[in-house]
Amino acid sequence: MTYDRRMQENGGVRAVKSASRTVDLLEVLAARGDRPARLRELAEELEVPRSSMYALLQTLVERGWVRTDATGSLYGIGIRALLTGTSYLDGDPRVRAARPYLAEASQTLGETIHLARLDRADVVYLATRESHEYPRTLSRVGRRLPAHVGALGKALLAERPDAQLPLPEDPLRALTPNSHTTRASLLADLARVRERGYAVDREEGVVGIAGFGFALRDETPAVDAVSCSVPVGRLTEEHERRIVAVMRDVRERIEAAGHLAAGDGAPDWR
Repeated sequence: MTYDRRMQENGGVRAVKSASRTVDLLEVLAARGDRPARLRELAEELEVPRSSMYALLQTLVERGWVRTDATGSLYGIGIRALLTGTSYLDGDPRVRAARPYLAEASQTLGETIHLARLDRADVVYLATRESHEYPRTLSRVGRRLPAHVGALGKALLAERPDAQLPLPEDPLRALTPNSHTTRASLLADLARVRERGYAVDREEGVVGIAGFGFALRDETPAVDAVSCSVPVGRLTEEHERRIVAVMRDVRERIEAAGHLAAGDGAPDWR
């Protein structure tokens, strides 16, 4: 996102350029995961002079927000980012309220259950209860995925008018051959989500995995959703009906718990 664009989204309030550059750098490094970056790559991606980028990197390395290898030529996200992320989860009343119900649903269904939040055009996983019945999926806490590729994101997009969806231009990014790649096909799917009351993902985000997503509607529009992920080889019509029934109940119970948590004096975060 450009500096001018960011000013427009802030209502014309001038951003602090050095702070914006620091956040942009941390977001780039976080998105790379286990792929460290070189100074040249970061300077080119963020359109920053190498000398300025080097000085910023050294400052963040000293503070623990960025780490570097023994040669000083590779950079990755640092441990301070983990501490901040953990603090975010620990301080979120929705996450605390939802965790027991995620565990209960996973135990009941024998499947993996997630809680995620919409962040612009992506969903971010906030809590996951893994199934003990099959190997781990890729949906770890903190993972970010395009909202249009899975049940969690589609459940949340369907809570918004089509004209207000936070989507990039076509073609939409595909993670599997089943991912939506056009706005038109996605909108048709979202219409079915609204009619059905929940979202279905059949190998759109991960090959071999189906998902069922339910928006938590104690806010308008909903910003959080829960889902059940299941290997397609385990999914029968009977099991699918059971998943939907259990997850509908889980949604209602988390919504009720969320109302109680909101009444305990916690801030109304935006």
